[in-house]
Amino acid sequence: MRGKIALLVGLMAASFALSLMAGKLWIPPSGWFGHDTNAAILFELRLPRAVLGLAIGAVLGLSGAVLQGYLRNPLADPGVVGVSSSAALGAVTAIVLGIASNPLVVFVCAMAAAGGSMALLAALTWRQASAVQFILAGTVLASLSGALTAFVISIAPNPYAVAEVIDWLMGALTDRGMDDVLVALPFLLLGAVVLAATGPSLDALSLGEDTARSLGIRLGRVQALVVLGTGLTVGASVAVTGVVGFVGLIVPHLLRPLFGARPSALLLPSALGGAALVLIADSMCRLIPGAGEVRLGVAMALIGAPFFLWLLLKGRVAWN
Repeated sequence: MRGKIALLVGLMAASFALSLMAGKLWIPPSGWFGHDTNAAILFELRLPRAVLGLAIGAVLGLSGAVLQGYLRNPLADPGVVGVSSSAALGAVTAIVLGIASNPLVVFVCAMAAAGGSMALLAALTWRQASAVQFILAGTVLASLSGALTAFVISIAPNPYAVAEVIDWLMGALTDRGMDDVLVALPFLLLGAVVLAATGPSLDALSLGEDTARSLGIRLGRVQALVVLGTGLTVGASVAVTGVVGFVGLIVPHLLRPLFGARPSALLLPSALGGAALVLIADSMCRLIPGAGEVRLGVAMALIGAPFFLWLLLKGRVAWN
């Protein structure tokens, strides 16, 4: 197990280095510490982007593994609780209202919407800590947020606002600076700590809710931790980059055959794997020929959809 973890750490470190080097201008390690244009590009543009990609990929992979363990469903991902849709609604509303000139305003609006979604999800499920009720409430919130987002876009005052909204919804790390990192990182770290604390409870839940209760697991507390941790991590991720899907869905699937199906054993590998996946995908976005960049959310969709089609054809979508 330690050897596999070490390999993932190495992969993540190599992906981080690739993220610093890759782009229209390739910057090798020998040019990282000079006093020329390359060093300015590295420290002002690529380093914040790489740190943000590492942090967001890690929390998305971690939250996906936690939700799949809590819901005992291999097809669960952070989108199932409606937090990402709600955060997107908050950011889109800020853009359409014309108050998004300061990125901090977009972040605050997105986190406020994510917090409201978390509160509503807790209110809908507090009477009964059940996975089925949790999924139903999350589905309702995701659908409602998606419908309200479409409504807000439809009443946008001009096509420029619509274009800005669409560009933001596709998700990207482009032009993110150290200010974005400093704003998002506390929420991402706090949420990751909360999610990591659910590991032993998730192991007990894999034996069934009745068995978990008999072992002294308080299902209401576990559900509250899952809601809080997912809200903080996914809400902050969407608030700073836009919607980036499939990470929490793909990474646990890829790593489960290597690390086993025990939920707590999958949390750290999923965080490391998620960070590596996002860093590699973001680097590939910059290397594709053309004047612009492919958006990270689009790239993840192009990776995720064929991956699950392959799983479907292989008949491997099964919970072991």
